[in-house]
Amino acid sequence: MASLVISGARVVDPASKRNAVGDLFVRDGLLVPSLSAPDLKRAKKIDATGLVACPGLVDIHVHFREPGQTHKETIGSGSRAAAAGGFTTVVCMPNTSPPADNAGTIQFIKDAVARDSVIKVLPTGCITVGMKGQALAPIGSLKRAGVVAITDDGECVQSNELMRRAAEYAAMFELPIMDHCQDQSMTQGAVMNEGLMSTRLGLRGWPHAAEDLIVSRNVILSSYTGAHIHLQHISSGYSVEIIRLAKARGVKITAEATPHHLALTEAGLVGYDTNWKMNPPLRTEADRQALIAGLRDGTLDCIGTDHAPHTNYEKDREFDYAPNGILGLETALPVVLGVLVKEAKFKLPQVIDLMTRRAAEILKLGAGTLAAGAPADVCLFDPAEKWRYDARAGQSKSNNSPWDGQELTGRVKITVVDGKVIFERGRIFA
Repeated sequence: MASLVISGARVVDPASKRNAVGDLFVRDGLLVPSLSAPDLKRAKKIDATGLVACPGLVDIHVHFREPGQTHKETIGSGSRAAAAGGFTTVVCMPNTSPPADNAGTIQFIKDAVARDSVIKVLPTGCITVGMKGQALAPIGSLKRAGVVAITDDGECVQSNELMRRAAEYAAMFELPIMDHCQDQSMTQGAVMNEGLMSTRLGLRGWPHAAEDLIVSRNVILSSYTGAHIHLQHISSGYSVEIIRLAKARGVKITAEATPHHLALTEAGLVGYDTNWKMNPPLRTEADRQALIAGLRDGTLDCIGTDHAPHTNYEKDREFDYAPNGILGLETALPVVLGVLVKEAKFKLPQVIDLMTRRAAEILKLGAGTLAAGAPADVCLFDPAEKWRYDARAGQSKSNNSPWDGQELTGRVKITVVDGKVIFERGRIFA
């Protein structure tokens, strides 16, 4: 393989405590301390002056819709959207058609990744058969098939007894459980956060208690079984406090926040735009600030996009009937930089850590570092560039984004996977 030199960038690698202008050297797809004179002469060279070089971003929560829903997204198109957003490793959810609840479907996904993906896409398997919450999926077979976690994301296991047994099996097979925390008995017909705004808009409210109850359930079950349970897309300030107390007791709980819950609130629903409809729903300003505080003190461990593509004709319906979910991969970095660095005054390395090393460590992915010997997965971005996001011009097959047409600050310029440039200034190189 050709060698590569990235020169003049501000290298930010929290995993190796590096934060200074310098160079990166790549040989045979791996990062190396330096190159020999012959290799240096033959190497591809990237002048990254004025850019930040960080580990390729890691997202442990995406929906690529394949198999069965390829009108919304495919593994190929989803991976290209990820590359355009600076992501080099992502973990896809199993709520496909059919659900990924058996080794055969996992192999189908892995074959599609090998054939079509431009980045590293890792599969998860279902907790329950068909994601119906009635019987456990074959967790041992899923582990052997190569899943990195089990989850019924998109649904939530409502039976505490079944979730207990899932936790026991997951601990046995050393698999994390990722849980979408929602007490469905409290959210029937609900479409937005319950409160004054839902009353004003005449929309059925979704109480934060529906999340808080399952978060509490999972804390108890993790403590009881010793299983690692990861709490997905936390949106409630009360849940943040529950997690904070659990971590103080040493419970094996981790949790994520999404860029949209960090940046947006229920106030944006005033225009009934279904691109603002998601699960869990956008909540109050107090909840948003609690999420930021949770990331600051380590209560929340990472940022996951919950990238959830839907077609125009699915979203262009009455608010009650439109599906939940928005795109996230191509806008995640600028949105997070705007909220955490510009608004909340986080240091840039802390934000990069949340989107690289800390995300990778939750599922033991072996990614998120620029240390010598690591795979040469690199994101180069301009933290100051202002640009207008056009969802229709993006890499995803769908364009359901509340940031469509908005000006963002911070733009990914180049994405490198295993030493190969696969995205550069708007173009994908397969």
